[in-house]
Amino acid sequence: MLEPGQKAPMFTAKTQNDEEVSLQEVLSSGSGLVLFFYPKDSTPGCTTEACDFRDAFVEFREAGYQILGVSKDSARSHQKFMENNKLQYDLIVDSDLSLQEAYGVWQEKTNYGKTYMGTVRSTFVIESNGILSVANYNVRANGHVDRLSKELGISSSDSE
Repeated sequence: MLEPGQKAPMFTAKTQNDEEVSLQEVLSSGSGLVLFFYPKDSTPGCTTEACDFRDAFVEFREAGYQILGVSKDSARSHQKFMENNKLQYDLIVDSDLSLQEAYGVWQEKTNYGKTYMGTVRSTFVIESNGILSVANYNVRANGHVDRLSKELGISSSDSE
């Protein structure tokens, strides 16, 4: 598992619109990146988390961070999820799990006594120098974005 202070694994991936996005490209623009991994489009917890990132989008952008979500869902599923929830950031299609494996979020999970492989909800903050400042595994969807914004010194919901 990755830890703060480590160099983030580089990647090039496809978004919901089949456009290529790379960590190198994001960093070369001078931005940092909030990269969050979630199990499945349009499920209650994942929708909560995605909408919380949507609602805090401007604050993160003003603080110098782009946001990208990642799951193994298809481009079509991502597009529908984005439309239904008015998401203004891209979602990466990671159907081959290469990005999830690079970041250590594809793990053994247990639910109702059954063990299986799945995505552990996780968030990474990559600073513009390519170093991880946050590596949070197994986060809870509710309140996660608010906790992250406080950890980064971004006030996303202080006014609510």
